[in-house]
Amino acid sequence: MLEVSRIREEKEVVIERLKVRNIDVTEKLEEVLSLDTKRKETQLIMDNDLTELNSLSKEIGNLFKSGNIEEANQLKAKTVTLKDNASQQKQNLSEIENAIQKILYTIPNVPNKIVTPGKSDQDNKIVFESGKMPTLPANAQPHWDLIKKYDLVDFELGVKITGAGFPVYKGKGARLQRALINFFLDEATNAGYQEVIPPLLVNEDSGYGTGQLPDKDGQMYHDAQDNLYLIPTAEVPITNIYRDVVLQESDFPIKNVGYTPCFRREAGSWGSDVRGLNRLHQFDKVEIVQLAHPDKSYGILDEMVAHVKGLLDKLELPYRVAQLCGGDLGFTSALTFDMEVFSAAQEKWLEVSSISNFETFQANRLKLRYKSGNNKPQLAHTLNGSALALPRILASILENNQTGNGINIPKVLVPYTGFDKI
Repeated sequence: MLEVSRIREEKEVVIERLKVRNIDVTEKLEEVLSLDTKRKETQLIMDNDLTELNSLSKEIGNLFKSGNIEEANQLKAKTVTLKDNASQQKQNLSEIENAIQKILYTIPNVPNKIVTPGKSDQDNKIVFESGKMPTLPANAQPHWDLIKKYDLVDFELGVKITGAGFPVYKGKGARLQRALINFFLDEATNAGYQEVIPPLLVNEDSGYGTGQLPDKDGQMYHDAQDNLYLIPTAEVPITNIYRDVVLQESDFPIKNVGYTPCFRREAGSWGSDVRGLNRLHQFDKVEIVQLAHPDKSYGILDEMVAHVKGLLDKLELPYRVAQLCGGDLGFTSALTFDMEVFSAAQEKWLEVSSISNFETFQANRLKLRYKSGNNKPQLAHTLNGSALALPRILASILENNQTGNGINIPKVLVPYTGFDKI
């Protein structure tokens, strides 16, 4: 969430940059600043009461020692009032701080200065394209027909076991899925990321820490009895490893990678956009997460984009990189690049990765700080990206590599699959 100090010092800048997201937060910021003034006044009153209380306590002790019992008892009665006042001010302070936090939870991150205005993904800026568009046979099929033809994924069985959006991978489909996971993990560890296997359920504090709560409350599967949430991405548990942690500047950069199943209740609308593997309630993803020094986080964002581009190059998939406009930017992000792979049989671009710099937005919620020498602890920057989300990658591999007599497996995956054709 935004820092109150930043709102205080850069209110007009924050208002103007958030207009890029098509929202006006003027009233909310004014309310935050008004409450912050009230917080300071309440804090001062409480501090003064406590200071006077300490002074009187010493004076009362001296009076008792010198035998002035009556005068000491008179002052003792005054301390009772001061204690009650201090206790009330402490409660008032807590209520004000909660009110400030409640408002801040509703305000998204301030977009980086290079983020352009726009209302939807139609206004995103394509900044890079790579790869050769495949030439498909005349009878080319979309992946939902290919997986039936070769018995790779069973959606009907998933419906029987669980419900729509929970596919069952079978045979070479399961083997190809596992090959992609291992390939992505190996590439990340070779790039210096430490692998983590995190829990698939997180508590409420973790959800608030990375910004999924309260913004995406309705999109997460929730176990009400234990108040735990199934993760929408490995970003949540991995980043929360560092909640309430003070790092040393020399610790940067911290690089973690994790494979997890991911769960999202809101799988989208009807139609081809959600057909087959295009959008699911449960899907597999390998996620890369970095913690960075604020001065170096945007160089690291470029490095993470280059890493994902390298994966797509090795898979020999045609792809492009889109810089998200303000209207398509995620709630917690300051700058995001989406990777989109071209699905030849569907004749459309499919998003397969989002790589984002959150600057201090998550760190402020997480109380994730670092120390440089004897200086006061500062908020770190957090970044993450899909490297990669599997369903649409699998769909694109099947569609783009289909031939008249089967589906060719990308060469880089053959050592993982043990076969070069389906």
